[in-house]
Amino acid sequence: MQSNVLVRALDEFVRRLVEAVPTLVVGIVFLALAAILVKLVLAVLETTLERTMGGESPVYRQFLTTVVAVFLWFGVGLSTLSVVGLEGIAASLGTAAGFVALGVSYATSDMIADAVAGVYLLRDPDFEAGDTVRVGDMEGVVRSIELRKTRFAVDDDTVVRGNADIEARWTKLGDEA
Repeated sequence: MQSNVLVRALDEFVRRLVEAVPTLVVGIVFLALAAILVKLVLAVLETTLERTMGGESPVYRQFLTTVVAVFLWFGVGLSTLSVVGLEGIAASLGTAAGFVALGVSYATSDMIADAVAGVYLLRDPDFEAGDTVRVGDMEGVVRSIELRKTRFAVDDDTVVRGNADIEARWTKLGDEA
């Protein structure tokens, strides 16, 4: 009796495994083709960024490439789940990821604002290291401009401000050209 149940269970397992093989093969082929496409898109993106932002720090190019890569690979993962017949799991993961992304974007909104303002400040020819500027009630010499923060020499101190705070309200001093 027990061996009969075991044989039936084993037969059912093998039958379902054989039925699943074509779906798994399609999933593997899809994943391989998607991986090639993602690598191609990332290579084109890197080349384009190198040409358009060649003089900028490589950190910005890497950041943009990484963000695009995360989105592409996540989409490939969800699509692969759908291709192999796990649409419900793909939909649940997509929804959960959307909520997580919403929470992360809310939690990092100040950091994102500083980074975006930093890109504008780095590309602004009127705001460069060595310039004397006023930001609100602070007046100093720009020491360095980074992605999220800018450092100023004020008297004998170093003052660090977030770029979002600076970008909206700075004035260049001593340039009467």
